[in-house]
Amino acid sequence: VEQALARDESPAPDGPDWVTGQGMAAAMIDTIPPRGHFSEARMTLLPDGVFELDVGTVEFGNGTSTVHLQIAASVLSTRPEQVRLVQADTARISHDTGAFGSTGIVVAGLATERAARALKALILAQAAAQTGAAEQECVLEDGAVRAGNRRIALSDLAKGAPIMAEGRATGSPRSVAFNVHGFKVAVNRGTGEVRILKSVQAADAGQVLNPMQCRGQVEGGVAQALGAALSENLRLGPNGAIETASFRNYLAPRFPDIPPTEVLFADTYDRLGPFGAKSMSESPFNPVAPALANAIRDATGVRLCALPLAPDAVLAALTQAGGASA
Repeated sequence: VEQALARDESPAPDGPDWVTGQGMAAAMIDTIPPRGHFSEARMTLLPDGVFELDVGTVEFGNGTSTVHLQIAASVLSTRPEQVRLVQADTARISHDTGAFGSTGIVVAGLATERAARALKALILAQAAAQTGAAEQECVLEDGAVRAGNRRIALSDLAKGAPIMAEGRATGSPRSVAFNVHGFKVAVNRGTGEVRILKSVQAADAGQVLNPMQCRGQVEGGVAQALGAALSENLRLGPNGAIETASFRNYLAPRFPDIPPTEVLFADTYDRLGPFGAKSMSESPFNPVAPALANAIRDATGVRLCALPLAPDAVLAALTQAGGASA
């Protein structure tokens, strides 16, 4: 992040009232407590040679379904389209604690990986028994097992009965993930306006299983956090009623309000998650506001300690500190 900010050449706005600064912040997320989440998965080789994956976790828009298919296909040496996903059906698979606490991939995904590896072992053992080859000579390929000099189709292996295996994950032990955000900003001492000139976040997500999805998740977390940091303010009246009850006065950011964010992934591997992955989910949100406050302080010398960092709040702080322009 520091290097990305250093190579940025975004020009500051023209005019004597504008001052620039940059700031960074780091955050850690440890997700749900150990033993607070569990998940089960079942992998089945069907008689037509297609794999079926049953998981209890649900898809709510963050792309876990895609990653579950990727995990299963990677273990079973096939393509994701050869895996049929059935999810969130507790009549088919045991109850899943839920898709929350950054657990959709690191807990439920680990259950999927374990089920797939258990099924792979059963397939290779059955292929060895059926062909007479040594089990260590059997190699799982897309649609078949190569057993020595023979190649036997998966549909032939499962012709008598489906081959089935299960996997379970308990969320214990757990790992921690890290995010660092950096901003370069310009602040107008006459109005309190804050303009973001550069936004960059580095995420320690372990082995990133789907870079496109994870990058989108980071960008979305930053966009949400910028709303909380710069404009969103839930106000209660003296009788406890919400005064900001519509988007006319509760100022959520619009698409043009969100600057592009450069996303960097740390080159790490976690031994606890599936294929070395860590949680991400909510964590991109966390370092944004403190990094922005640090950048404003670097530009103006004024420390703001409450959100949102709206122009009126920035100008009031500058005026109180004597740093506002006349």
